[in-house]
Amino acid sequence: MFLIIFVYFVVWMLIRMDDVSEVDKKKNKPTRWVTANTDRKASGCNWETYKSLFSKTKTEESTEEKNVSHPKRSKFKKVYTTPLYTEVREKTTKHNTKNQENKILTKQVAMDCEMVGIGDGTESMVARVSIVNKNGDCIYDKYVKPREKIIDYRTAISGIRPEHLKDGENFNIVQKEVADILQGRILVGHALKHDLKVLYLSHPRRYWRDTSKYKPFRQISKGNTPSLKKLVHELLGREIQVGEHNPVEDARAAMQLYMLYKNKWESERKH
Repeated sequence: MFLIIFVYFVVWMLIRMDDVSEVDKKKNKPTRWVTANTDRKASGCNWETYKSLFSKTKTEESTEEKNVSHPKRSKFKKVYTTPLYTEVREKTTKHNTKNQENKILTKQVAMDCEMVGIGDGTESMVARVSIVNKNGDCIYDKYVKPREKIIDYRTAISGIRPEHLKDGENFNIVQKEVADILQGRILVGHALKHDLKVLYLSHPRRYWRDTSKYKPFRQISKGNTPSLKKLVHELLGREIQVGEHNPVEDARAAMQLYMLYKNKWESERKH
């Protein structure tokens, strides 16, 4: 009887040792780590490098999951990254009437002007002024009646033709209207000094946000003044100024570049 009990005990101990051994193997199993690929594209458009700025963060995904599990919460409390051209704007404007234009005047505005040639053809006179708000909505767009004889319409670039200026607004009215819009606001644009010069307007330098002067943007052209076309291609991954220029499109592009780097840009100005 004692012998039988002893044999059962030995067999039980052997089985127990095998189970423990298997557990230890599982505990000591090496973990595979995955490292994200952060290599920059060697050439061409760098949109792939910057597009992650538009992706949802883990915090935002967590916020959305909470909103799903709590139906009573407002869906407008979701947080989105810049720029502000997508879902937030659509939700705030979808209740407007179809014929109502969204012309909200925001703290930041972007301006672009098209010019024609006067004098010997190299001097410039304003022919069209376009202004957009921070959301990219066009809040001002007028042709300007010429005050001097036009030598060169520069149509291939400006897109200006004689019929556009025939019913244009008087320069003095345009100048005053633009001045009223700019007063006390941050002005975004590309090579702003040229736009302000043809409008005979001044604007406090501390309110300028010139994409042609911003140092991180100039690095794209190795310290030289970059074109707006190049900046948009490199940082936004799209093409503008294909053929005749559109000042509304150019103003929107400058604003989008500013909004993309707004936090960094403003924090650098404080130091």
